[in-house]
Amino acid sequence: MSKPLLKIFNPATGAPIAELPADDAASVAAKATAARAAQPAWARVPIADKLAMIQRFRAGIVDQLETLAATLTDEVGKPIAQARNELNGLLPRLDFFLEQAEGAIRDEHVFDGGGMHEQISHVPLGVIANISAWNYPYFVGCNVLVPALLTGNAVLYKPSEYATLTGQHITRLLHAAGVPADVLQCLVGAGDVGAALLAQRIDGVFFTGSHATGQRIAAAVSGRLIRLQLELGGKDPTYVRADADAKAAAESLADGAMYNTGQSCCSVERIYVHEAIHDAFVEHFLATVDTFKQGDVKDPSTYIGAITRAPQLDVLDAQVADALAKGATLHCGGRRGAGPGNHFPPTVFTHVNHTMDLMREESFGPVIGIQKVSGDDEAVRLMNDTRYGLTAGVYTRDEAAARTLLSQVNAGSVYWNCCDRVSPRLPWSGVGDSGVGLTLSSYGIQAFTRPKAWHLRSPG
Repeated sequence: MSKPLLKIFNPATGAPIAELPADDAASVAAKATAARAAQPAWARVPIADKLAMIQRFRAGIVDQLETLAATLTDEVGKPIAQARNELNGLLPRLDFFLEQAEGAIRDEHVFDGGGMHEQISHVPLGVIANISAWNYPYFVGCNVLVPALLTGNAVLYKPSEYATLTGQHITRLLHAAGVPADVLQCLVGAGDVGAALLAQRIDGVFFTGSHATGQRIAAAVSGRLIRLQLELGGKDPTYVRADADAKAAAESLADGAMYNTGQSCCSVERIYVHEAIHDAFVEHFLATVDTFKQGDVKDPSTYIGAITRAPQLDVLDAQVADALAKGATLHCGGRRGAGPGNHFPPTVFTHVNHTMDLMREESFGPVIGIQKVSGDDEAVRLMNDTRYGLTAGVYTRDEAAARTLLSQVNAGSVYWNCCDRVSPRLPWSGVGDSGVGLTLSSYGIQAFTRPKAWHLRSPG
């Protein structure tokens, strides 16, 4: 019986790229069994040897960067300049893991006295299921794969069906760097393969994607008492205070809303502007958006790429229609581009409010609403009027005011005079429907381990 095929299309052109043999329940089970058998020996490999492998993986990324960027652009529709940016941005993230992993999992000696010694060790969870995302497959994938491997886990890695070729590149480079094939297994397929993966004996699930899929994953593993991390979506707000530089804030936030064609979990999705500078801000925002070039994603000057998943065009169409029906003012865009491919232009609304889906539900596209507010209290109330809590920001010249406001906002990451930013040194986490658990920082390395308590009494 022949295996099912995963068909891959270029979202910018609609053209077929590849057909790959997909996994099925039997092959997923076989890979899980092999990973389980290989994990104990991998856990015993000295950390220095594991670090050397990741260093070689990093070198492979550098050496093959143009090939990797071209594949990324072809299968997710990301403009080539932004594909290169993702790969170059991965390098300092890998450097962080290389520098911090050993210290993060070093034994902690917490007490010694009266003949008793107490210590904490960090032992690997075991076999990790990683169901990854397509929008930043190198960032999101390596946030899990690299610390999971460095801490001694085996990984069953299912890249998104929209970024499978990239997932295979990542796997190939890690294998070439010395990671055993059974320790890191790449699973090819869509939701049925993810479901088969969750049915295996696993010790942790690390998922990045939509809230709806995250809920299904949580339900699938409920009652199994395993580590669960869900990095989900957001409806990320920013407030521009009356004292802010309207032009600088507008230029920064236009990029924060539209970069990667708005397909980032931390994209700016709602903007609240003090009435004193609202009109000036909107003018500068629109002028900035007008400079964002659309077109051939292989052209280094192209800024707006394709919508990776065709069904998302329907979501954007519905949000536009809902906003217009409820009285919003459309300044640009608002209608999907003519084919071939999945295209939607930058779309900016004012006169929006929280009755509109545009201000309530994740857009995940180049669509933004700008709402006028009377002051800090109204802004904070509206920023918190959401079921999500991933990121939030404030633009102001007053640091004390920014700290006060951001301390009142329910979000895992907060920004002052910046946006759409991730640092490997800081934990990435969410509140509410934005997920549970975290990646990055030393905490994100320890997330792939469990603490083991040692009570050691000397016989003397």
